[in-house]
Amino acid sequence: MSNAGETVLEIDLKALEHNYQYLKTKIKSNTKFLGVVKAFAYGSDSVAIAKKLEALGADYLAVAYTSEGVALREAGIKMPILVLHPQQISFATMIEKSLEPSLYSLAIFTAFIETANKLGESEYPIHLKFNTGLNRIGFEKKDIDLIVDHLKQNNAIALRSIFSHLAASEDLEEKAFTLRQIHRFEEISKDLETKLGYMPLRHLLNTSGIINYANAQYDMVRSGIGIYGFGNEASEDKKLRPVASLKTIISQIHTIEAKDTVGYNRAFTAEKTTVTATLPLGHADGLGRQYGNKVGQVLIHGKLAPIIGNVCMDMVMIDITDIPCKEGDEVIVFGKENTADWLATSANTISYELLTGISQRVKRIYIE
Repeated sequence: MSNAGETVLEIDLKALEHNYQYLKTKIKSNTKFLGVVKAFAYGSDSVAIAKKLEALGADYLAVAYTSEGVALREAGIKMPILVLHPQQISFATMIEKSLEPSLYSLAIFTAFIETANKLGESEYPIHLKFNTGLNRIGFEKKDIDLIVDHLKQNNAIALRSIFSHLAASEDLEEKAFTLRQIHRFEEISKDLETKLGYMPLRHLLNTSGIINYANAQYDMVRSGIGIYGFGNEASEDKKLRPVASLKTIISQIHTIEAKDTVGYNRAFTAEKTTVTATLPLGHADGLGRQYGNKVGQVLIHGKLAPIIGNVCMDMVMIDITDIPCKEGDEVIVFGKENTADWLATSANTISYELLTGISQRVKRIYIE
């Protein structure tokens, strides 16, 4: 599909389906699948992705914040939605929209119980996040006695799942650390089950965990970057298909002479006669300044063109001296071949940052 003369983010829903089905082959048929659609579905379109995952039969969605879940409910998404990092101020809204909180500290746990009681709830589903080594948010094993007391004393809530998050599941040099995390989660699970009298759903694995530690899949797995086409290692990337492609066009072509400069702060100086193209895309669209000055490259007619000078807010300049092209021609910033991971690596960052940074002013178009 052509970008029809503007900067667009092309979202390939067939690629999403391929990735979902591929990741499902890594787990047992009865293991539930949670698709992570936070941050506008990793910079794409959370509503379109959520609707597709719902149609594919995924069991859960996850967002980071309540407002993201509200947007999905208002778009008609009916499936269960886990809110990974809710704040106390949004608890009443969560309940109103049937969003399920991840509770990660005693303060946030008791505050949610108070809200649920105040609103007259009965067995409202909650999830408990345990810290097993990432040291970001989460309960500790020592909190279990108090957690169990609260659960037994309050019928306003019902424990739907417990989970944790692996810190380095993509790095096999950190295998010993990951196995320790899995062991800690196992200990927490058993202690909670003994004291509670039943075992809730358990989930631990992220995308790299699904690929590298499938024996720890428990009752559900969570995939974010994987469903968008990246497996955090080259061999897996080949089996997945990038969902998002960022495309733009050439607005204007210039021929400049030796010693002429390009862009703000005159950051590029031509060593010889040089042909440049200006693109309608800049750091306000998500192409950060770190990609300037020949760090990043874009694709025109199958050939790579380096970004020259500083990336501007709404424009970027590239060197097309050796590439036959004309104004209006399509430029691929990242896509199926020169992927977001490839471009991000050139600037010493990760695909997650590049993808989630794509501005909402970039038009989204869809391939079904």
